[in-house]
This record gives sequence, C-alpha cells and structure tokens, in this order.
Amino acid sequence: MAEGKKLDISVVVPLYDEEESLPELMAWVARVMAEHGFSYEVIFVDDGSDDGSWQVVRTLAQQYPAVRGIRFRRNYGKSAALYCGFEAACGEVVITMDADLQDSPDEIPELYRMVTEEGYDLVSGWKKVRHDPLGKTLPSKFFNATARFASGIKLHGFNCGLKAYRRKVVKSIEVYGEMHRFIPLLARSAGFKRIGEKVVLHRARKYGVSKFGWERMIKGYLDLVTVMFLSRFGKSPMYFFGTLGTLMFLLGGGTTIWLIAEKLYRQSHGLWVRGVTDQPLFYIALVSVILGVMLFLAGFLGELINRTSSDRNRYLIDEKIEKNV
Repeated sequence: MAEGKKLDISVVVPLYDEEESLPELMAWVARVMAEHGFSYEVIFVDDGSDDGSWQVVRTLAQQYPAVRGIRFRRNYGKSAALYCGFEAACGEVVITMDADLQDSPDEIPELYRMVTEEGYDLVSGWKKVRHDPLGKTLPSKFFNATARFASGIKLHGFNCGLKAYRRKVVKSIEVYGEMHRFIPLLARSAGFKRIGEKVVLHRARKYGVSKFGWERMIKGYLDLVTVMFLSRFGKSPMYFFGTLGTLMFLLGGGTTIWLIAEKLYRQSHGLWVRGVTDQPLFYIALVSVILGVMLFLAGFLGELINRTSSDRNRYLIDEKIEKNV
C-alpha cells in the first residue's frame, strides 16, 4: 500500500504472541469492511512475538491485499507499536483494536460514523460489561475514576484498546513509554477537544492469556502524573518548579525571620530567651529554604533544556489559507 494513498479506514492492531487469533480476526475485519464498502488497510504491528505470529501475518498479507505488517526486533510495548502503526496509517479514520478477539470488528462502522458524521476527533470504547476476573475489573474501575477526576475527561475506559481517531489526531500526537493509556489526554493537549465515547461489546478471551499483570496499575498512575505534568508545564517547567520554589523559600525565610524577631523581642523585654539554633523549627526552615533554591535551579535547568529542544517551536497547525500573488 502506498504511503500517501488515502483510504477510508486504517485498522492498527498491536500484537504480542497472538498467532491463534489473527486469522479469525482478519477474516472478521474483511467481512465487515466488505459489507459496508469501505476502502481500508489493516496494519499488524508485531511487538517482538516469540511464537509464530509474524509468519501468520506474512501469510495473511498474501491472502489479503489490505494487510500490512511491521515487526519489532524485540518487545518494546504497546505504545511503541501504536506509534509506528499511527505513523504508517493512511486512512482518514484510524481504528485501533487488540488482537485477542476481545474487541469486536462489528463496532467499526459506528465508530467511523461518529468520527465522520458527528464530528468527533476521537471516540473511545467503553466495555460496560466486561468478561474479565474481578482482579482486573475492580482495579481498572478505580484507575479510570482517578483518571477522570485528574484529567476532567469524562471517559469510563481510558485504556480500552478499541478507539477511533480522525487522521489529524494520530499524526499530531506522540505515544511513548506506557502513554497508550492516556491517548485522550495527549489528544486534548494537542488541541483535539471533541472526545466521545461509545459502549462496545467485550468478548471473553478465546485464545491465550492476558499479557498484562498487576504492575500495570502502578505504571498507570505514574504515567498519569507524567502526562498531566507534561500537558500543563511541558513548555514552561519554571511555572511549576518556580512556584513551588517560591513558596518553599518564603515559608523557610519567613519562619527564620519570625524566630529571630521573637528572640529580639524577648531580649528587649527581659524574658527568657532560647537560642534560635536550639529550636528544631529553625532547621525545618533552613531545609525549606534549601529546597526552594533547589526547585528554582530545577526550573532553570528545565528552561535551558527546553530552549535547546528541537521541537521548542513546534506548533500544531490545523489549516492554512495561502494568498495567490
């Protein structure tokens, strides 16, 4: 498929050790696309599988002209797979889905319609009824509730693999680390505010086992803090570090001045005087001043790094009107 050719839909499928489900998934996607007359491509991104997944993708590419494949030399993670899939996608609407058959391709036409007709930039699936054990569903609900509260984006399933994007969205965001959980936040930070949600069917896993463990919850919260910080202070880190540094410096400096003033007052009135350096509060104030200075230095270093960054003046332009001379 030529890189520059425009299609209706690009389906990006990150996968890791899913050789059993791939033929069934591709046949299902092809049937849905044929029924609705979509021009499409399916991009399978093999995240360093240890089984025969890549050989299956090669076979599918011979059977279906719409199949494209990307293979990593080792396992890099879902975010890296999505990033490469987004970069290669040619469709006007990009659909992401997992390779384990728990996401239904029958949802694709409605997701496409919501983007093209209702004007959404991003539509996220919501697995309202899940066929997973409580060990996965309860932590997921708690995590989604925290993400909703922290971000202000009213989604029930931030980490749902079934999503639809306008082409401009996937070409404007950079997914890295474990940030695939927070693509809606990344999209909003890039100026795409029309974010919707659709209840989607969640199917029980047919083949294999889940590749994600309990540690993803810890990573998820750390990534949430990271993406919130970058979205608000990524271009001006001094606003964050400088504000905290000022508060710490004023707190420590003010406390020190108060201790000295209290000593002078008590001396002038002939009262019992306790040495300033004999009071624990003095050392707390001293630590506060030192922390304030360190935070200021961190802000300056952040600004220096930002100043030399290659994308410091990278702004996302939506459209241009050029005047003919």
